[in-house]
Amino acid sequence: MSTQPKKRVGVLISGRGSNMLSLVEAAKAPDYPAKIVVVGSNRPDAKGLEHAAAEGFATFALDHRLYGKDREFFERDLHARLVENNVELLVLAGFLRLLTPWFVSQWQGRMINIHPALLPSFPGLHTHERALKAGVRIHGATVHFVTAEMDVGPIIAQGAVPVLDGDNLNDLATRVLAVEHQIYPMALEAVASGKAVVDGFRVKVKGFDQDDKSLIC
Repeated sequence: MSTQPKKRVGVLISGRGSNMLSLVEAAKAPDYPAKIVVVGSNRPDAKGLEHAAAEGFATFALDHRLYGKDREFFERDLHARLVENNVELLVLAGFLRLLTPWFVSQWQGRMINIHPALLPSFPGLHTHERALKAGVRIHGATVHFVTAEMDVGPIIAQGAVPVLDGDNLNDLATRVLAVEHQIYPMALEAVASGKAVVDGFRVKVKGFDQDDKSLIC
């Protein structure tokens, strides 16, 4: 078991928080290098807040609609809440807000996101619908460091699934979500342990053998 202190992690959500729950389960392992300390949302009615509270985590909600169109005004309060909880790493788990360069700069190299597509393909919204329309045979999910440009940061982990004949949106989304729940805990572990190192625009994971069949690539 590592003697290094666990990294203090904040998780931001906007909905049910299924990826958050996959991280919560992984973090229960004694040797997992990250500890979730707070879960926040921009929506007070987000179901994931209830799940997080039931697990015993501190939670908070900042309704972005009360801040008007000033994104940075909202983000300064958000940043303050995270600092109050001594958050070291920030994880976006279905947090449906575009972040300003100011906020990204505060968390540069310490904030990760999961996207339901194999970036750089299909950045943005409606990824499964676009994948089906494009006729791709492989789809999946990507965990990446967050940069000021949306869905562009250095890739930490990816997981792929086949697109099957007859798939509808729900079929494909369900298959991709299962992969998300696998790769997000793996990616957070790599970042929190210091094994994930950004080299230029590529993330190298120390101790990772590219010949092993791991989802981290």
